[in-house]
Amino acid sequence: MLRYAYNTNGCAHHRLEDALDLIAEAGYAGVALTLDWHHLDVTADDYEVQAWNLGVLLRERGLGLVVETGARFLLDPRRKHEPTLMSPEADGRERRLDMLTRALDVCAACDGETVSFWSGPLRDGVARADAWAWLEEGVAALVERAGRRGVTASFEPEPGHLTEHLADYDRLAAAAPGLRLALDTGHLLVTGEQDPAAAVRERGGQLGTVAVEDMDRGVHLHKPFGTGDVDVPPILAALADVGFTGLVTVELSRESPRAHEAIPESIAFLKAAEGAR
Repeated sequence: MLRYAYNTNGCAHHRLEDALDLIAEAGYAGVALTLDWHHLDVTADDYEVQAWNLGVLLRERGLGLVVETGARFLLDPRRKHEPTLMSPEADGRERRLDMLTRALDVCAACDGETVSFWSGPLRDGVARADAWAWLEEGVAALVERAGRRGVTASFEPEPGHLTEHLADYDRLAAAAPGLRLALDTGHLLVTGEQDPAAAVRERGGQLGTVAVEDMDRGVHLHKPFGTGDVDVPPILAALADVGFTGLVTVELSRESPRAHEAIPESIAFLKAAEGAR
């Protein structure tokens, strides 16, 4: 059977411990923890203590871990997702790399499976060639640091970012051997580049983590299962066929006000879909 996880960005109004209880009680095998100020603030001086405490909470509940780094305003309260590894300011790129390195520390401390990250959008006035050069440099440095910690780094192509296609991951993986793929299957319906199940079968050996949710074709909006265009059973069948053993995560950040309902609803849908494949 596949192993499912729920992302804490979909539990934004719950204390972390309460969110973990909801996730564990619903029958998930793990949690995708979005590092943010209200759950685990990786920018704080005591982040290593927070990571140790998280490890205790996870072990008590029998939950695995994927570390997510998509907090919107953790590094800059006025600019979403800034700075990035492509920021023209060297100190901004270093701040992002330090934040991602701390995410590796959290993952290592909790025996997590991988750290997922993305590029961010191309900032106005920045040349694509410069952005790619900075990004490749930063990703290579992060993968090297991940290796020293015994952690896997996984890169997620994201609609609207500089790197929104699977080919963009391929380019980065060539520059940073050891980089894994964080595949959000719904994103493939947004970009229209490939059938999600076909992508899973083609790239099974590259997968570090996988996200599933519903989306409307061409629209980057994460939706509850059964409300969009994603055909979930073939994706789950493909994951089983390629022998994927990592966490398959549910990311529904807009469902936070009803997380207590969305968490059990989502795994019930997935288990039914898995049985139907």
